[in-house]
Amino acid sequence: MIVGFAENTAEMKGFIDDTNYSIGLLEDTATPRDVVDHYIYDHTLMGKNAFFVADLGKIVKKHFKWKNIMGHIKPFYTVRCNSSPAVLEILAALGMGFACANKNEMSLVYDLGISMENVVYTNPCKQASQIKHAAKIGVNLMTCDSETELKKIARNHLNAKLLLHVATEGMSGEEEMSMTFGTTLKNCRHLLDCAKELSVEVVGVKFHVSNSSNPQTYNHALSDARCVFDMAEELGFKMNILDIGGIPENEAQLEELYQAVGPLLDVYFPEGSGTRIIAEPGSFYVSSAFTLAVNVIAKETIEHDHHLSSAGKPISNKLAFVYCLNEGVYGSFARKLFEKLDTTPEVHKKYKDGEPLFTSSLLGASYDELDVIVDHCVLPELEVGDWIVFENMGCGSLNENSPFADFEKPSLYNFMSFNDWYGIQDTGNISESLMKSLCVPCFHLGEDQFCTD
Repeated sequence: MIVGFAENTAEMKGFIDDTNYSIGLLEDTATPRDVVDHYIYDHTLMGKNAFFVADLGKIVKKHFKWKNIMGHIKPFYTVRCNSSPAVLEILAALGMGFACANKNEMSLVYDLGISMENVVYTNPCKQASQIKHAAKIGVNLMTCDSETELKKIARNHLNAKLLLHVATEGMSGEEEMSMTFGTTLKNCRHLLDCAKELSVEVVGVKFHVSNSSNPQTYNHALSDARCVFDMAEELGFKMNILDIGGIPENEAQLEELYQAVGPLLDVYFPEGSGTRIIAEPGSFYVSSAFTLAVNVIAKETIEHDHHLSSAGKPISNKLAFVYCLNEGVYGSFARKLFEKLDTTPEVHKKYKDGEPLFTSSLLGASYDELDVIVDHCVLPELEVGDWIVFENMGCGSLNENSPFADFEKPSLYNFMSFNDWYGIQDTGNISESLMKSLCVPCFHLGEDQFCTD
């Protein structure tokens, strides 16, 4: 097979916290799986650790799908989901805004040359020093849900523009108000009076609906937001931003959300009202773009009630296997600690049709009782040194350092197809650093080889 993948090894530093990165351009003759295969071969040969491969073209495609589904609602990407520089620059080139939760995220966006007018500071409990940092670099738009936060902002940021974070109500019979953060509608009048007294500008409302499949929840949230807009305008505030909060990960859920919220926006905030509608997607954009490859470093055989053949039929042997991998929940699988892992392990090596499949468990390197990546799955028998591939690993994974000194942070390799790169060029917003990150395309003829000249 002949594959073309442009890579300048002198520039490809590949570590997640490294602002110097490169993007390989993939020829039509090669596939994303060819990229994974290439780096597995390279890492096996060089004895390297786990690694991520990022198909940045998928982020471009996701943005076009967002525009087709969500219309005039502008996305403000949640930086904490994935803060790798290539991702942020691609999103900036696509005209995205950014939702930052802390000083580090604001600084990262600032250092990439992104306009601070397209940034909202969303942390509900802000440190005074971080509010001052936001003021210093020009991040004016921020959320607020209490009098304490309001006074803190007033003391430390003279040009702040606030979105009142209003709690939403659950609509099921026994569900209570989802008020981990957010003020009540009843308290909004008091906060607006305080803002008036402190000469703090309030420009809009934010809410977040956790159950996007329930249209009635959006009805309540948008009705409350409209009430806050009306109250604020009575007090002389010029309200012009509505933030509808976090967004589901997959496209089907996104379409359901818009079907629920679209008609309600037409009623409460029609396009001619002068209100800018924004939202805070995160995993929707980046989850499917990243693939993680990990290595089996230990293996244990245990007895089990049964295992299955590849045809799904039980056979007589009663073995099961526990595999230890060189990444775990204290590193790249950190998301597993607080939500279900939305990925399925895939064995990289080829195995024969009819080869038996065994009940298997995948653990991280700590052997801690919480360090369970996959408690139960069915795999062919693996050996130490084999590779397992996990897709949909772009959210909440790349920023975690392993606490074990023997394990380096996984390398990160970015690529996209020429067609996807041309799609970004059409936006006209390409930064100089993004342009410099591109590798000069070249070809190397050989079996499963990539150009590294």
